[in-house]
Amino acid sequence: MKRKKQNTKEKQKVKQEGFLKSNYGEAFVFLKKSKAYIITISVIFVAFALLGYFNPSYIPEYMLKIIKELVEKTANMNNLQLFIFIFKNNFTSIFLGMVFGIVLGIYPLIITIFNGYFGGFVAQRAAASSGYPVLLKLLPHGIFELPAIIIAMAVGARFGMFVFAKNKKQEFLHCLENLLRIFLFIILPLLLIAAIIETGMIFFFR
Repeated sequence: MKRKKQNTKEKQKVKQEGFLKSNYGEAFVFLKKSKAYIITISVIFVAFALLGYFNPSYIPEYMLKIIKELVEKTANMNNLQLFIFIFKNNFTSIFLGMVFGIVLGIYPLIITIFNGYFGGFVAQRAAASSGYPVLLKLLPHGIFELPAIIIAMAVGARFGMFVFAKNKKQEFLHCLENLLRIFLFIILPLLLIAAIIETGMIFFFR
């Protein structure tokens, strides 16, 4: 009886490993084929991050308002509340950015520009108030969050290009399937790790 249970567990484990391996494999194949989109989104992000860093005077008033509101909202949160807040915000904006890429990839482009410029501005403000070493403190969560944003927006941008395919329906379903797969197996874990690190750093440096 014990042997049967053990065999059943082993089979389930093999099945789960096969499921994960298959999905990760297909996700990375799709990303490899989306290399041009990833490079383009990366260049746009870096360009606007540099613009936000070296030209902070161009920051719109509503961005300053966003920062102020974020500081006020998170001021009295405990660890768990802050983690949920950070993860929920990133989850929502990135997932919507991917899905709304269906409209010719315009929305992912807007999110890339906003995040790049906003990130550059925040980095400039942090360096100006606490010195350049403070940028090293922003690096750990960025290692996970930035790839998540770039990959997600690249996939979202490619999603919107299905309208130019010969077989639109087939390309739409192919892109949608891989979009959801990449979000679940790649983006989501990256966002979880980034949120954990960012939460810890905020409480450590308060």
